[in-house]
This record gives sequence, structure tokens and C-alpha cells, in this order.
Amino acid sequence: MKYLLSLIITLSIFINPVNVFAEELILGGGCFWCLEHDLESLKGINFVQSGYSGGDLQNPTYENHEGHQEVVLVNYDSKLVTLPEILRLYFRNIDPLDGKGQFCDRGDSYRPVIFFKDANEKSDAINAVASASNELRVPLEKISVELKSKGQFWLAEEYHQDFAERNELKYKFYRFSCGRDQRLDKLWGDNARSTNLWNE
Repeated sequence: MKYLLSLIITLSIFINPVNVFAEELILGGGCFWCLEHDLESLKGINFVQSGYSGGDLQNPTYENHEGHQEVVLVNYDSKLVTLPEILRLYFRNIDPLDGKGQFCDRGDSYRPVIFFKDANEKSDAINAVASASNELRVPLEKISVELKSKGQFWLAEEYHQDFAERNELKYKFYRFSCGRDQRLDKLWGDNARSTNLWNE
């Protein structure tokens, strides 16, 4: 039996090697359409899915996800991209000074949240908060991104997945009218939406 289990594990690695180093991270940062699109651009990201997390409601939907945040599940290859790199790109795609929503989307559903699974992820998140504070030259307490223990991720409805690619004109109109990029440019300058090293 022991040998059979070893054989199954070996075969699964050989058949689908991408899963060997795959890690998952849940992030909230306003509209999940935008965050999904922004994070998928990073090399080493296998896929990003839109969904809900952070609350107690079972089987949340877009019409009723009270207590949850709109989030993305980021599946990434830890051999190609590190968690600190993902968090750096995440911060440059949100307004970390706004804990009451993001851009034109207001309320609890749109609060910025980093969900951590263990002490290492929490430490990386704390370091990212400090780096964002330094780069923006604001006191640490002005960074309004909540760090929260990871709970269940609920996949959003199919029509929300890959929304930017499947509904390009509607997505671009929404993003522009919401003022997302305008605010990011004002806040982060040349580092907006980038993977540049932190300015500290």
C-alpha cells in the first residue's frame, strides 16, 4: 500500500507538474473584475478566480453576499513568483488608504483585505503594509488594508469570471467611470499597477 501511494504521487507530479508548487492566496480590493484582470498579468500566476470570502453566510451570491468581501483567489507557482511580489502588485492596484470601499464602489463588500493562511503569509502581509506605508510616505496607521485569517472561498457566478476579457468594452467603461486608474496614478505615480521594487 505504501508503494502504491508513492507511485500515485509520483505519477500525479509527472502528469501535472504545475500543481506541485501551486499556492493559493485570497485578496480583496474592490471590484473583483478589476483585481482579477490586474493580477493575471504577473508571470507565475496560474489563474485568478472571482468570488466571495470573509463572512459567515453560506453559498453567497452577487445579489446576497452580506458579510463577505468581493475577493479573488490567486493560484500561483511559488517557483516562478513569490508572495511578496504578488502583494506588491496587489497594493499598486488598490487604494490602501481607503478602508470603506475602493474607488466608486463603497461599503463593506469592497474593503481591501489580505487573507493569510499561516504565520509566514501574515508576516509577508505585514511587511507589505510597512513597505506601502514607506513608499506612500504616510504613517502606518493610515494603511487601511485589513489582515484576516483565511476562511472559505466561494466562487462567484460564471458570468463574473474573466469579465475583462469576455466583456472588454463594458469593463473598460466601468473601470474608467469608476476612476480606478486615475486614483492609482495619483497615489502611486510611476509605480501604479507595476511590479517595480518598493521605494523606501
